Amino acid sequence: MGFFSSHGESYTDNLIGTLLAIFGNFLVSISLSIQKYSHVTLAGRKDQRTFYHTKTWWCGFVFTCIGESANFVSYAFAPLAVVAPLNAVSVLKHYGLIILGYFITAGGTYLFVSFGPNSHEKLEAENIVKHIVGWPVLLYLLLEIILFCLLLYFHKQRRVNYLVVILLLVALLGSVTVITVKAVSGMLVLSIEGNIQLDNPIFSVMFVCMMASVIFQARFLSQACKLHDSSLVMSVNYILSTVFAVVAGAVFYLEFNKEEVLNICMYVLGSVLCFLGVFLMTKNRKKPKIFEPYVSMDMSNGVPTIHDKGSVVQPDFNGSFSYGTLVNNDGVAPAPLPVNLEQPVVSSRTSDAPTGQLDRKND
Repeated sequence: MGFFSSHGESYTDNLIGTLLAIFGNFLVSISLSIQKYSHVTLAGRKDQRTFYHTKTWWCGFVFTCIGESANFVSYAFAPLAVVAPLNAVSVLKHYGLIILGYFITAGGTYLFVSFGPNSHEKLEAENIVKHIVGWPVLLYLLLEIILFCLLLYFHKQRRVNYLVVILLLVALLGSVTVITVKAVSGMLVLSIEGNIQLDNPIFSVMFVCMMASVIFQARFLSQACKLHDSSLVMSVNYILSTVFAVVAGAVFYLEFNKEEVLNICMYVLGSVLCFLGVFLMTKNRKKPKIFEPYVSMDMSNGVPTIHDKGSVVQPDFNGSFSYGTLVNNDGVAPAPLPVNLEQPVVSSRTSDAPTGQLDRKND
């Protein structure tokens, strides 16, 4: 009986992969909170230290590395259809403020883990090559390439910056990422067990494709976060990336071939519940209030007054304000704006009028 062959071993492997994915995503969510705390703390200080000089940022970075390593190994044990939706755990921890979304996501996670694919094949290099040259995979990759090129054309040439367009690019690259990550991690695990797979050319091909897709995926995702609200980006990206990852696993690794219709329906229901829960958890996040001040002059006291959209914020008067200057907390004298001291030119018509009237009176 070989590795991954029996039903009991497949169930154990799925359990290991599921626990590794949950653990990894949980650590990633903690690392994001720690690194955010580091950036916020640095922003409130006067010393201009860079973030990588702080211990808290490096602590979060270590947690990120451990969490992503656990996610990487989980692909070798569990199917893509089970591992991909578990990214909701990181969203759950980071934005888990809505109780309803929390319970819906937890219920959906239970359903797709319980009714998801429970068997997968041994990821040897020969098996991966057989999948790649099969017509379903070739047709799927052709459709993905055509759709990706069309979206990239509208995004770059037509300047279409809709959130769905950018995140569809991210999801298409993400489907390639999960395919290659599962192949690379599977061959690495087999190599560690003694069945060396690293000398096969397909390992190098998969590794290069994995690194390239991860880099470009992160680039498009960063662009989406700059142009749109981060909470909306997280929820929509989770939904699209999960859908494309599950479809990629079903086409490339044939994960649903031996599953019953009832199990597939329950799995789809669990995934939809996770989508709904993540949407609810990110929907009502409070947007940060942007401070847009303007300065006016209080003529009675001679002190500038800062206004923020109608409300007055009066600074403490310490004698350092002057009209046309900005507040400087570094001990440097404020630089006054240039003032035109020349007297206005009086028109000749106005100045000549009284003289003409006096001459008439003398006459």
